[in-house]
Amino acid sequence: MFKKLREIKPRILIVDDNQNIGEVLSDYLTEKGYEVSYAGNGDDALHYVKRTRPHIVLWDVRMPDISGIEVLKQIIEIDPKVGVVMITAHQEDELGREALMAGAIDFITKPIDFEYLDTSLMLKLSAMLE
Repeated sequence: MFKKLREIKPRILIVDDNQNIGEVLSDYLTEKGYEVSYAGNGDDALHYVKRTRPHIVLWDVRMPDISGIEVLKQIIEIDPKVGVVMITAHQEDELGREALMAGAIDFITKPIDFEYLDTSLMLKLSAMLE
């Protein structure tokens, strides 16, 4: 199951308007062997998704320029194979349920539990690449 995952370098796009969080996540995931890109706003992220089709998008729900749920729907419309993990700084259970019902593959709260993130990404990517 994980053999295919080891044979490729999964592409992850991090989208967060807080550059410090983007850098921490990017450094961490790069060390884990992922090919990581960063976008600080919704427009750049959507253009990146259209051009490169990342395997996973880690999207901050509270972006100033676009609603997290709206962008989730746009990404699924661009490419339903792209997995979107919604991230928020707040415990927002209702928003989490809404994101999952709209097609997100996971919903994670900040501060990010990196062990949980590792497990979530591994499981999601393995299922996507089967």
